[in-house]
Formats: sequence, structure tokens, C-alpha cells
Amino acid sequence: FPSPSQDYLTGVIDLNKELVRHPESTFYGRVVGDSMKDADVDEGDVLVIDKSITPSEGDMAVCFVDGEFCIKYVSWKGNELWLLPGNSRYKPIHISDYNDFTVWGVVTYVIKKIPGHGHQ
Repeated sequence: FPSPSQDYLTGVIDLNKELVRHPESTFYGRVVGDSMKDADVDEGDVLVIDKSITPSEGDMAVCFVDGEFCIKYVSWKGNELWLLPGNSRYKPIHISDYNDFTVWGVVTYVIKKIPGHGHQ
């Protein structure tokens, strides 16, 4: 008997072709912490991060601030740059000339693991 799932499969999907627009500047990272949990980005999720994209207002980005990596929304208020968390327990971070700051890349996809299945 044919498998019922055959009706729904359209062929093999290559995630690198589907999710990566700029292979030379794209990398993957695993989320640690809960600063973006209200944005449905949870610890253990895998991020697809494109270093070639210049962040725009509201983009989720991986940033390097004063020696630590973080995932935040990028926001400008006038000429001031702010990094906004996706969790009300955390405060926004104001970026000034005194910070060692780099936008590492813009998050283009979040890959979630179904709880209870697979390996971390």
C-alpha cells in the first residue's frame, strides 16, 4: 500500500538552498538564554544568520557588545542606537561610542526543535 505521506511530499528540500541566500556570509548559531522568548526564540533554537545584510529598524540581529554576544532587535531613536530584548524581564541596551559594538549578522530564520524529539 502507498504511504499516505506520499500525497504531501513534493520532493527533497535542501535547507541550504531554501534558507541561505548568501552562502559565503551565512552561518548558523544556537540560542543560549531567554532574552528573546517573547519573540518565540527559545534556548536551543538554531538561527540562520546572514552577515551580509545591513540591519534595518526592527531586524533581529546577533550583536557583539562589550565582549559578549546577544540577540536583540535593532532600533534607532533619532541618532541613538538601541538593542531591544524580546523579553520584558530584560532592559534595552543603549549603544554609545563607549561600547565595543558590532552587528555580527541579521537573523533570517529560526529553526525550532519539537520538544521531546531529536538531539540538542
